Amino acid sequence: AESNAGSSFADMVMRAMDRLNTVQNTADTYAAQAATGQLRSVEDYMAAATESQLMTQLTVAVRNKALEAYNEIIRMVV
Repeated sequence: AESNAGSSFADMVMRAMDRLNTVQNTADTYAAQAATGQLRSVEDYMAAATESQLMTQLTVAVRNKALEAYNEIIRMVV
């Protein structure tokens, strides 16, 4: 059961990283379109940029909590 839990956690992390990459690529595409005058909707760019920023902040926060938990485990005396 533990290997399944570890596997599903790893899968969840990989899916989240894939989603973050997709969102960032979308924001980058819209930014390039804005720079070349091809952007049809400023709202689309703003939404994508905001989503990318929020997902990045969430990813960093989760990483920080995971590192804190890891460091606490390392400090435990067995």
